[in-house]
Amino acid sequence: MKNKILTGLCILFGLMMVNSGLNKFFNYIPMPEMSEEMMQVMVGYMTIKWIFPLVAIIEIIGGILIAIPKTRALGAIIILPVMVGIFVHHLVLDMSTIGIVLVLFAINIWAIADNWNKYKPMIEN
Repeated sequence: MKNKILTGLCILFGLMMVNSGLNKFFNYIPMPEMSEEMMQVMVGYMTIKWIFPLVAIIEIIGGILIAIPKTRALGAIIILPVMVGIFVHHLVLDMSTIGIVLVLFAINIWAIADNWNKYKPMIEN
């Protein structure tokens, strides 16, 4: 039962990541009103022209991999740095949406914990 719940959550998580990555390329979801501080951060992101495409590609690849049970361990690790960035960004700049970020971050951590035996050989002597 636990495995089915995790699989369902990882599929939803993966779809959200793929959607977010595709939105960075095609801009089909309108941006909400942003504070002045948030606008400055977005201008900074846009100034570094390669950052959005890189994050988008990582979100798409990681989202696809985490949704597939056989590749979930790889997808969870690939998407982790992006999730940390999203978490810190919302923690510092936009606390109003931290709830959904915490849920997504928890799913990512659960997927990592569930696949911990696959990571052990990388950190053992």
